[in-house]
Amino acid sequence: MLPLAFYYDEPAHTFSEYLLVPGYSSSECIPDNVNLVTPLVKFKKGEEPAISLNIPMVSAIMQSVSNDKLAVALSREGGCSFIYGSQTVEDEAQMVRNVKSHRAGFVVSDSNITPDSTLADVLALKEKTGHSTVAVTSDGTVNGKMEGIITSRDYRVSRMDLSTKVRDFMTPISKLIVGKKDTTLQQANDIIWDNKLNTLPIIDDDGRLLYMVFRKDYVSHKEYPLELLDDKKRHVVGAGINTRDYAERVPALVEAGADVLCIDSSEGFSEWQKITLKWIRDHYGDKVKVGAGNVVDAEGFRFLADCGADFVKVGIGGGSICITRETKGIGRGQATALIDVCKARDEYFKETGVYVPVCSDGGIVYDYHMTLALAMGADFLMLGRYFARFDESPTNKVNVNGSYMKEYWGEGSNRARNWQRYDMGGSQKLSFEEGVDSYVPYAGSLKDNVNLTLAKIRSTMCNCGALNLGELREKAKLTLVSATSIVEGGAHDVLLKDNTAATYAK
Repeated sequence: MLPLAFYYDEPAHTFSEYLLVPGYSSSECIPDNVNLVTPLVKFKKGEEPAISLNIPMVSAIMQSVSNDKLAVALSREGGCSFIYGSQTVEDEAQMVRNVKSHRAGFVVSDSNITPDSTLADVLALKEKTGHSTVAVTSDGTVNGKMEGIITSRDYRVSRMDLSTKVRDFMTPISKLIVGKKDTTLQQANDIIWDNKLNTLPIIDDDGRLLYMVFRKDYVSHKEYPLELLDDKKRHVVGAGINTRDYAERVPALVEAGADVLCIDSSEGFSEWQKITLKWIRDHYGDKVKVGAGNVVDAEGFRFLADCGADFVKVGIGGGSICITRETKGIGRGQATALIDVCKARDEYFKETGVYVPVCSDGGIVYDYHMTLALAMGADFLMLGRYFARFDESPTNKVNVNGSYMKEYWGEGSNRARNWQRYDMGGSQKLSFEEGVDSYVPYAGSLKDNVNLTLAKIRSTMCNCGALNLGELREKAKLTLVSATSIVEGGAHDVLLKDNTAATYAK
């Protein structure tokens, strides 16, 4: 007799089938006291993780979500973006470099020119880098002897010949206030404010340029107190990789400054991910942090944890633009999958003393689903549709039937053609779609929306008597809900008011 397939004893549930039951709230349980710091990568018992998030949110590895612009915006709020990998190695690495150089306490100048260059050269450099401040060094290199500086106030294109030499209109070093190599960031900011400067060059004892400190960066940090920065005061950023060209892609991303990598795959319980993780460990040891996934059960989690993953992503077929379940019959309800994997994570920690964070990827429809996922054990959430709606996402804003929308498509769609994410190693490549091309309602700026979402999460945590995510997992009481109680939980049996017509909510 042939063996029978394995059957799980209970149905797989979604987030919408659960509610949190309030717990005792002390007088200390107010939203301002809630701490949302959470580990991004694995760590040993008694040690601190190499990278932690200030908020439990990362953006999905998708063409329609995570580019360099959104990565900067999310880092400012305390989260981390994973730059999409379905582009050339060079283009992805450049996006990472753009994020790492966008703001820093001490910025390595990427806009440098010689005194003998011309105004035309300055304008060409500005067009290339997008930066209006240009350092003038003796040889035009990043660490050449500092000769002066050029800003947009130093020239007027309409009144100057394009062949005018830089030395004739730059602000020379003799008229500049500069900082020395041992100047701290606080001292640099004091100099900037005391002297009403926009830029402070930092030079060494031989007069060579080391860094630039910008006034706008100081203002930015005051506006974004949870900003997620590395030890050089640069934005933290992740990047997606695949199980095909990792030997070329990983070195380029590491060189560009990526803080953490993640294997982007529709299904992570495979030898392909094991091979990829082994290659990274053989070449970089534990210095390069890399997450893996996706899985939906304890067995898949333990496989990737044993392979050396720094975090594990949970979720197959739960994304709003994913049709894997209806196309292939593969997947599991996100809530059930998450609960199962988080239990395995805790057991793994007890056995090995190594804590491998769990990332819940998919299944989030409403903001309260995020709090449920965190209560169920997720260390952080990977979000696609949520971030695709914002100004900072890379897609077009369009008018659809009188409403503003943003384009949003899956990595398994024909538009993305990200076959590396779905290729199983044979000759057939993305012969059918596992994602759709769609629109999502335009929602405005990332900052405004993230702050509103976090306010809801903090408030709900206080209702549960929790002031941090660890306490939320310990104190949370979750209950399954019936179909009728879901109806009861929304507006019902009233006539709703809106700007156009009354609608009856049943």
